[in-house]
Amino acid sequence: MSNAMNRRTLLNGAVAVAGAAALSPVLSACGSGSAAKGGTNSKTGLAAALPAYRPSNAIKPDIPSVTGTAGAFTDPGFLTYPANPVKTVSGTPGKGGHYTAVTPMWGTLPPPDNSYYRAVNKALGATITMKPANGNDYATIIPTMTASRKLPDWIQLPTWWNNNFNVGELAGTQLADLTPYLAGDKIKKYPNLAAIPTLAWQAGAWQDKLYGIPSFASGMPLSGAVFYRRDILEPKGITAAQVKSAQDLWDLGKELTDAKAGVWAFDDVWTYLSPAWGVPSGWRLDDGKLVHGWETPEILEALDWHYKLAKAGFVHPDALAGNTNDQGTRFYAGKVMISGGGTGAWNLSDYQSGTTADKNYRRDAFDIIAADGKSTPRTYLGAATSIMSYLNAKLAGDQIEELLSIADYLAAPFGSTEYTLVNYGVEGVHYTMQNGAPTYTDEGKKTAQQQTYPFLASPASVVSNPGAEMVTKDYTDWCARAVKHLYKPLFYGMNITLPQRLSTAAAGQQLTDTIKDVTHGLKKVSDYQNALSAWKAAGGDQLRNWYRTNVLDKNGTGQ
Repeated sequence: MSNAMNRRTLLNGAVAVAGAAALSPVLSACGSGSAAKGGTNSKTGLAAALPAYRPSNAIKPDIPSVTGTAGAFTDPGFLTYPANPVKTVSGTPGKGGHYTAVTPMWGTLPPPDNSYYRAVNKALGATITMKPANGNDYATIIPTMTASRKLPDWIQLPTWWNNNFNVGELAGTQLADLTPYLAGDKIKKYPNLAAIPTLAWQAGAWQDKLYGIPSFASGMPLSGAVFYRRDILEPKGITAAQVKSAQDLWDLGKELTDAKAGVWAFDDVWTYLSPAWGVPSGWRLDDGKLVHGWETPEILEALDWHYKLAKAGFVHPDALAGNTNDQGTRFYAGKVMISGGGTGAWNLSDYQSGTTADKNYRRDAFDIIAADGKSTPRTYLGAATSIMSYLNAKLAGDQIEELLSIADYLAAPFGSTEYTLVNYGVEGVHYTMQNGAPTYTDEGKKTAQQQTYPFLASPASVVSNPGAEMVTKDYTDWCARAVKHLYKPLFYGMNITLPQRLSTAAAGQQLTDTIKDVTHGLKKVSDYQNALSAWKAAGGDQLRNWYRTNVLDKNGTGQ
């Protein structure tokens, strides 16, 4: 199991409840219309607060990282688990302190004070009393803590709930400012933390100060891809390299769909294909004017294409009916051959499920394309992490330093001695080596498999799928091509604190519902235009003015 796999599986599973917001530039809503503590980052202020990035060379990957555009780089690939784990932390990071920590958990809660907790705490040289909480109730549990000002010493606050938690206002009041300890070259004291991508640290910065510690960070954060069944299309002479435009995809729809045989070319692809028309994530500047992606002419073109796709009969009827629960089943069974999805779908678990349905199963993804087949293909970066932990502002300076040393241990690179202990426990007790990879024992399944410590800090992601090396090769190959076509959305990483009165307009629920209806062939593009006019009148124009006055004019674009 890899760091990348954990993160991508999480983003594809539990956080699906948060939708695309989990992968968009972080936004928090405050309780009033006034400027809130913890508001917008500025470009210069953020640059001064962020840690200096220093990649780790402790363990050499089988597939090196590839540098792309917009500061992005691919996650390295490991075809096997490192055979001889390297120790990256000398001595014991803790100084005997006792702390409490709360993290979300989607699964069976492990028993307290178990053998895994004791083993990790012994290595840390401190006692971290883990108190995992039900992830399904987390959005209501945490506000109760903050209202009574009874946060634990260390807490995980997933960024897709920033609005629920009012993180922008907690920063500097209940959450400790880590800028004096980690900004710039100060991070050198913690080399494993320094190896976390800069883009991920941005998600934990508020009003030009650093508060959060990232977990499961990727150097190439994309929300997803347009996948296809390579094992089915390749024998037909169809390769990803041949698909360079929306027309090419349309032609595939016509070629592959056979409704009488119960086969359709497409499942729902809107979310992951719409950037091909140049539809931005959030705002962009057109000749100095702020324009939301919902208002662009490009979205009308994209909607028109998807509406016609649905009407042409190239999309599976269950997808048009909004049945997303069976999307994976349709793909595995070959009932659809092209499907949009998060990159979390591309992993060992998917390979195992797919090959159970069809022994020849092989997932792949089309390259980033421009819809017209002529323009330069581009797509936007998402958030480099959605998993961010914070320290309690009540902690003394020496306690913060102790916990940062512990975080540095938890962030040791994939395959290291420290990583193996934190993720798998003690060999012979919590895991055994099988076919060259750590495999949980029954004790490990009860205590170590459900992650706790990695939600406080973890290393930069890697790609590793033990026993399915082809998956790692295919995924890293795609990433190496895609990373060259990325850009940062406007206001990326600025952590804007939005007044509550504008939150409805920012969510645009009626618009997103109408988009779904249009792409499913239930409404026309003209219906979307009507919904857009209503959105602008009901708050969209106010939202634009607020961004102009409070963000753009004061702090620029963040680029």
